[in-house]
Amino acid sequence: MPPLTPTKMVSLSTLKGIGPAIANKLNALGISSAMDLLFHLPLRYQDRTKVQPIGSIRNGYSAVIEGEIRACDIVFGKRRSLLCKIQDGTGVMTLRFFHFSAAQKKGLVPGQMIRCYGEVSLVRGGIELIHPEYQLIIPGQPLPTAEYLTAVYPSTDGISQVRWRNYIKAAFDALDENSIPNLLSDKHLSLFDNKNFTDLYSTLKLLHFPPPTIDLELFSEGMHPLQRRLAFEELVAQRISHLILRKDSLQESAIAISDNSHLEQQFLSVLPFELTSAQKRVLAEIKSDIARPSPMLRLLQGDVGSGKTIVAALAALQFIQQGQQVVLMAPTEILAEQHLSTFKEWFNTLSISVNLLVSKLPAAEKRQRLADIASGQTQLVIGTHALIQDQVVYHDLGFIIIDEQHRFGVEQRRTLKNKRDDIHSVHQLVMTATPIPRTLAMTFYADLDYSVIDELPPGRTPIETVALSNDKRLEVIERVSNACQQGRQVYWICTLIEDSETLQCQAAETTASELAALLPDVNVGLVHGRLKSPQKQAVMSHFNDGDIQLLVATTVVEVGVNVPNASLMIIENPERLGLSQLHQLRGRVGRGSIKSHCVLLYQKPLSKNGKQRIEIMRMTNDGFKLAEKDLQMRGPGQVLGTQQSGAAIFRIADLERDADMIDAVVQASNAISNSSPDVANALIKRWCPLATNYIDV
Repeated sequence: MPPLTPTKMVSLSTLKGIGPAIANKLNALGISSAMDLLFHLPLRYQDRTKVQPIGSIRNGYSAVIEGEIRACDIVFGKRRSLLCKIQDGTGVMTLRFFHFSAAQKKGLVPGQMIRCYGEVSLVRGGIELIHPEYQLIIPGQPLPTAEYLTAVYPSTDGISQVRWRNYIKAAFDALDENSIPNLLSDKHLSLFDNKNFTDLYSTLKLLHFPPPTIDLELFSEGMHPLQRRLAFEELVAQRISHLILRKDSLQESAIAISDNSHLEQQFLSVLPFELTSAQKRVLAEIKSDIARPSPMLRLLQGDVGSGKTIVAALAALQFIQQGQQVVLMAPTEILAEQHLSTFKEWFNTLSISVNLLVSKLPAAEKRQRLADIASGQTQLVIGTHALIQDQVVYHDLGFIIIDEQHRFGVEQRRTLKNKRDDIHSVHQLVMTATPIPRTLAMTFYADLDYSVIDELPPGRTPIETVALSNDKRLEVIERVSNACQQGRQVYWICTLIEDSETLQCQAAETTASELAALLPDVNVGLVHGRLKSPQKQAVMSHFNDGDIQLLVATTVVEVGVNVPNASLMIIENPERLGLSQLHQLRGRVGRGSIKSHCVLLYQKPLSKNGKQRIEIMRMTNDGFKLAEKDLQMRGPGQVLGTQQSGAAIFRIADLERDADMIDAVVQASNAISNSSPDVANALIKRWCPLATNYIDV
């Protein structure tokens, strides 16, 4: 490939309408030049190229309408609104404005011609547009229709769609065909059988200003060849950013850990069960990694209850045996406390010191914990984000375990890794009970080796899942009563659609009070994120010991809680959660040999997506199948968590739709990262500008 010609850099400040405040908003989105604006691609398109007769428009569709205003009045109902009736000879419709000014009403006078655009709604009185965009037509000066389909862009507060269109038009005016180099060669592009090698400037112009003759259905599905060409380049860039992370890691040195099985054999001898063959295989892969003088960076996948924590414990023993400190970081205090209880029970007979570090510790206790960590008296440190705070100093840190890795980003991992301050790096194991679909693993996790525990320990019984509407709430409560009378324990999970911990806690408190009143013979406990750490610990301890029969909780119990006697789970409003989170919650039961059940207590009416999620949950207990479905339904941003590499949401690529490209993406990204570092760097800056916070390019 010939050397890259320097890219023409046109500053945002030279474009009309972009002052310092707007430039800062654009910078936060990774847009720092005119060229970056061209790669800010539309989410969808509106067809404003033709005026449609009122009589032809359909409910739910957006349309451009032109007509004469017949009446305009303020009406008072549940909400004060301005109603404007228009007609065009084929029909009559209403424009409705909830927010309006006196000047606006004054301008909308009977007899005035108007053009408007909006989404059509069918109401009792006919059809209407709510808050349409509109222009008044001056007699003798007909308005031109749009020449191209109108792009709708992903945005941020303070930047309207009109502004985006103006900025992008200004960026095209400031650049030309020679301003945007083709970073992928024809050879790379041909890997996925796309023969359309149009120059990038023309490709981008078509995507921002598509003509009305284009196949809109193909375009809206993201399957136009030019869209596919850009999606391929974006996936290549994304994977290269992770390959660079991996390459940087391999160039670092780490202390090789020899396989000394003394502590391991002691530990295994007291376990009441045998490791599965999958656990043994993964442990062997970890031992092989840490025996090398370069840092391990391995992702451990395993379905709920597959025994990842045992493997992590056995790996930790390899380091503790050689005098190195181990850190386990969990996303919530409840999970950290559960790990503390588990590891103390396992490591007590081995005289290994295990301690907890979370933000809410009393000051004196926290000072002592920090001193014990710095001196090495604590051999295994378990905690939350508190582990990466500046005041935490480790003693010969050798091994980091990140649990539920999708809750953390690359930045948190790097901060914890950098707590070792000598020439050596640390070994890392990141774990997830949310199985990663292959397409995600090959793009977002190219910086990691990965292992899969693909079998459950023997004796586990499948969980039976049923869905009931809230109309059957009293029947469900009776079922809870029966389970408790039989000596079993029950979870009742409360969720809300609002992303508010306070409201979720209030809902849990209300539900706990209601259930305690209806079930006077049942000991009801309550746990949520607002409780202080000692309170949460006490409640969970009582539940573990069987003193609490029914635990009402928010989704804070999603991971890590292990009570084999719990055989029934009720999840309220399951339609509001993703499949992976529902599967995680369901995995709190079925952890013993008792037949277990999960009741999805939904609210009517269910949306199409809500029905689909509940049906899938009923049909399978396979976390890998659920993860694939979750990716299809919610996209990679939700499945991965929003912090992965600062770029979890694609601009044009879609991992499910574009899965057929992945093998070609792997080939092209491997070739470019190995032989063309300048192209690799340019691709990252073009498509993943925020990833430069985490990698050196």
